[in-house]
Amino acid sequence: MTADAVDGGAARPAPDPRDAARVAALLGREPRGRWDVVVRDGAGDPVVVRNAPLLDDGTPMPTRYWLVGPAASRAAGRLEAEGGVDAAERTVPAAAVAATHARYAAERDAALPAGHPGPLPSGGVGGTREGVKCLHAHLAHWLAGGDDAVGDWIAARLAPPVAAIDVGSNSTNLLVVDGAGAELARIVSVTRLGEGLATGATSGPSGAPLLSDAAIGRTVARLAEYRRECDRLGVRLARVVGTAACRRAANVADLAARVRDATGWTLDVVAPEREAALAWAGAVGAGSTPAADAAGASTTSGTLLVDIGGASTELAVGPDRAASIAHGAVSVTESHLAHDPPRPEELTNAIAEVGDAVTDLAAVRAGDAAWDALRAPARVIGVAGTIVTAAAVELGLREWDAGRLHGFVLGRAAAEDVFRTLATEPLADRVHNPGLPRERADVIVGGCCVLVAIMRRLALDGIIVSTRSLLDGLAAEARRATLVAPT
Repeated sequence: MTADAVDGGAARPAPDPRDAARVAALLGREPRGRWDVVVRDGAGDPVVVRNAPLLDDGTPMPTRYWLVGPAASRAAGRLEAEGGVDAAERTVPAAAVAATHARYAAERDAALPAGHPGPLPSGGVGGTREGVKCLHAHLAHWLAGGDDAVGDWIAARLAPPVAAIDVGSNSTNLLVVDGAGAELARIVSVTRLGEGLATGATSGPSGAPLLSDAAIGRTVARLAEYRRECDRLGVRLARVVGTAACRRAANVADLAARVRDATGWTLDVVAPEREAALAWAGAVGAGSTPAADAAGASTTSGTLLVDIGGASTELAVGPDRAASIAHGAVSVTESHLAHDPPRPEELTNAIAEVGDAVTDLAAVRAGDAAWDALRAPARVIGVAGTIVTAAAVELGLREWDAGRLHGFVLGRAAAEDVFRTLATEPLADRVHNPGLPRERADVIVGGCCVLVAIMRRLALDGIIVSTRSLLDGLAAEARRATLVAPT
C-alpha cells in the first residue's frame, strides 16, 4: 500500500492503520494496491473495501469491491455451498446480469487515471465477463450501493423483513419489506407532530419551539401500533428517522425517550441533507427507475428531486447534493392561511415567501455547475404527501392507486388548477374532492402553495410523481444493514 490513494486522479487518504491491520487479518494477507473501506458494520468493522482500478505497478485490478466482513462472507459462502451460483444463473435474467456487469465496469473504468496508456481492467463484477461466478463479489457490490441484480437476488435469500419509519412533521409512516424488497406493509398516518411550531403556539420559557404533549402522545401511540405490526410480520431490524419538526423542537429528547420506552426503537433525527439523500435513494436510486423512465430517462443526470414535507421542503440534484427551505404544508398553513377558505392576499403572501426562498437558493448555487439541474432540470421528480395528493386529486382517484400515481406527470397547468380548486373551497367542501384524504384536507392548500411557488419560480413544465420516497430509501438501507451485521 502507498501513502496516498488515488482514484480517477483525485488524491484519497491512505487507510487508517487500524483499518489496514484489520483488513489484512480478514483477508489473511496484506491487501495489494490502493483501497478504502466503503461499508462498515455497526461496530465500525470493515465489511466492504473498494479497490483502485490499478495496482501500484500498473497491473489492472478488475475487482472493484471485495467482501471482507466475516458475517456477510459466511452468509454468501453458505449460499454458494448450497448451489447458489447455479441458482442465480438460472433465476436472474441474463440481460439483468449483463447490465450489472456493464454498470460495474463503467464505474471502475471511470476511476482510471486520465490518459492511462497501459493494460486496462476487463470484465464486470469480480472480473467476470458474463454470467455469475462469485456471489461474494456481487454481494459486496450490492452492499456498497451498487445496482446489482445478482446482489438483490442474494439479499432476497439472506435478509429478514425490515421496517422503515418516518416520523415527519405531518405524518408518521411505516414501510415493511421482506428480504427481496417486496412490500409487506405501507401505512401513512397523519399525527401532526409539528403542529404549532411555525407560529410558536408551543414554546418554552426562552421562546424555543416545543413539540406539544398532545402531538407527542399521538405520534408515540401510532409508533406503538407500528411496533406491534412489525412484530407480527417478523421484522428483525427497524430504522426510525425524525425530520423537520424533530430538528426544530427543543424537547425532541422527550419524544425520543417516550419512543424508546413504548417501542424499544431509537429515534434518529436526521439533517436535511440526509433526509434528501434517503428520498433520492427511494425515488431515483437503484430499483426506483419507473419514475425516471416515465420521462424517457435512462440516467439520473439532470434530475431535480422535490420533497415537500410538513415543515420543510428539500430540493436535491443528487444523492449528496441537497438543500432545504423552511416551508412545508403544515408550516405554511399555520403561518399564512388564517381564514377558511384562505383569503387571496394570504395565498399571495405564502406563495411569494416560498418563491423568494427558492430564488435565494438558486442564487446561492448560481456559480456551482453541480446544481445545473436546479436551474434547468432535464426532469423533475416529486415525492411525499402534497405532490402525490395533488396528483390524486387531478386524477380524481376515489381509492389509492399507486399504479396510476407512480410515474404520472403532473403538469404545471394541472397543478395550478388543483390549487385554485382547493384554495377557493371551504374545508367542509374541500374534503369531498376525490383523491384528497380527509385528514390532509386542512393543510393541502398550504402544501399546494409550496408546490406552485416552486413550479413558477423554476419555470417547471411538469413534475413526475413518485410514490417512493424516504421510506423506500431507508428500507433499502436497512436491508443492507441486516447483511452487514445480521440482527
